[in-house]
Amino acid sequence: MEKLNLPEADLKVAHRDGRLVVFDPLRRKFVTLTPEEWVRQHFVHFLITQKNYPAGVVANEVSITFNGMTRRCDTVVYGRHAEPLLIVEYKAPTVEISQQTFDQISRYNMRLHVQWLIVSNGLRHYCCRVDYEKEECRFVRDIPPYDSLL
Repeated sequence: MEKLNLPEADLKVAHRDGRLVVFDPLRRKFVTLTPEEWVRQHFVHFLITQKNYPAGVVANEVSITFNGMTRRCDTVVYGRHAEPLLIVEYKAPTVEISQQTFDQISRYNMRLHVQWLIVSNGLRHYCCRVDYEKEECRFVRDIPPYDSLL
């Protein structure tokens, strides 16, 4: 897999039924190791080890219903009272982050109404804070530590 612009993560990778899988500690199971999953595992590791996000408030593949259809947010981070605070959308390293990516995460946010949105392809990361009062989205330079989300 491709080297990412994220800290190295000690991932448990194995071959199962003719496919490469990785253990997702948040879902507590092995999942197919796709390029997007490679990014997800490294990014979640970064959030937990570098930005002090408690593993217990980070969830992968969170189902939401939007316009009668079930969708999955790649990662959702919750607050101390189980309220959603942040959504992360991942793409494979070969996929450019585009307006379409931001439109996708914005649709998810119509349901979750969080203040923080992150998109990453493992090489480039974009983080923005949604200000509902001013009806604007402001990009920030760095991924915020967990305590600053609260």
